Order: sequence, then C-alpha cells, then structure tokens
Amino acid sequence: MFSTEQPIPAAERTPASPILTSTRTIAVMRASHASAYAPVVEALIEGGVLSVELTLSTPGVFEELPLLHKRFGDTAEFGVGTVTSVDDAERAIDAGASYLVTPATNTAIIEAAVRRGVAIYPGGLTPTELFNGWSAGATAVKVFPASVVGPGYVSALRGPFPNIQVVPSGGVGIDDAVAWVKAGALAVSVGGPLLGDAFDGGDLRRLTDRAVRLRAAVDEAGSAL
Repeated sequence: MFSTEQPIPAAERTPASPILTSTRTIAVMRASHASAYAPVVEALIEGGVLSVELTLSTPGVFEELPLLHKRFGDTAEFGVGTVTSVDDAERAIDAGASYLVTPATNTAIIEAAVRRGVAIYPGGLTPTELFNGWSAGATAVKVFPASVVGPGYVSALRGPFPNIQVVPSGGVGIDDAVAWVKAGALAVSVGGPLLGDAFDGGDLRRLTDRAVRLRAAVDEAGSAL
C-alpha cells in the first residue's frame, strides 16, 4: 500500500544547492580514514565535481569535515552519507554538513533535516519507499541500488508521482550518467567508477580526468533537456 500522506508543500522542502543543480554530480567517498580525503577532494574539484559525500562508514568524518570546509568551502560542498540515526544526522549538521544522505527511508531523519533546513536525500528502491521519503520532505530521493532498475525507472516513477526528484546511486558509472540525466534525474551519485584507485596510491591526475569526463557527460545530457 502506498502512503496516504500528501507530500509536504514545495515551500517547506529544502532545495538542492546551486552547486548540485549546476554540476549534477556527487562523488561518494569511502576510505580507511577521512584524513585521506583532502588530496582526493582537490583532484575532484580540479575536474569540476564539486559536491562530495563523506560516508560515515569511514572513520573520522566528523573531525575532518570542518577542516575540509575551511580548505575548500568556497568552491565545494560537503554532505554526510550513510546516516542511519537522528543522532548522527544532528551531529553531521552541527559539524557543517551541507546535506545528508541515508541508505534507507527513515522519516525521523528526514524530519530532523527538514527541521534544520538542511537538504536530505533518503535512500529507497520501491515506489512505496521513495514516495514516503518524498512525502516526508526529501529534497530528492536516492534510488539505491540504481543499477538494479536502470534509468527508465525515473520515467516509471513520474507516472504516479510527477513531481518527484531522483538521484540514482549504487552501480552508476560514468558512461551511465548520461542516460540517468536524460531520464530526468536531478543528479548522479558516483563512487567507485569515479574514485577508482585514488585511495590506494593511484594517480590523482587520472581521477581529475575521470571527473572531467563525468562532468562533460552530464553537462551535455543536461543541455539537451
């Protein structure tokens, strides 16, 4: 059964940032420790990927986030992902997170973000989960794992839910990004295919090249809409 609740009014929904709406890309960061993030963030910024999700599966995120803000905050934005509790959501916001990302639909976390005026991207896969997240006030819903359904899922969702905003995540590659944006995704969330071996001693110039290629792909797809 679908939720009978009506989505919250647009005026009460925290919008996506200008950075995200213009770049349409989120880099999902996972490493052995968040202290390794800064040089990778710099390489991403050089390639034009300016929205960075710091996942709580990596130790040290809360300590590193203010340092990243101080160093890159004039150019990039930093969100906190893998948020699974209201306490972690509040802590992330207090540390300066520009947005929150969850792996599943938890309306208490969504409501906490809405109350604090912070963008929130809750994860879900089924129409019920995604509509419930949207109704609770999500900025956009994260389709996860996106590789299971494919870009056509955006059009299918917009049949019953014409206003829903979608960000695919999980198994989205650089070459897949075009199809997702053309299907109407607000942005694409890309992890391993973009980061590659950046946290294992890989050449960061190649990471910048991949970021450039991703931005070029989504920019071209967006301009065709």
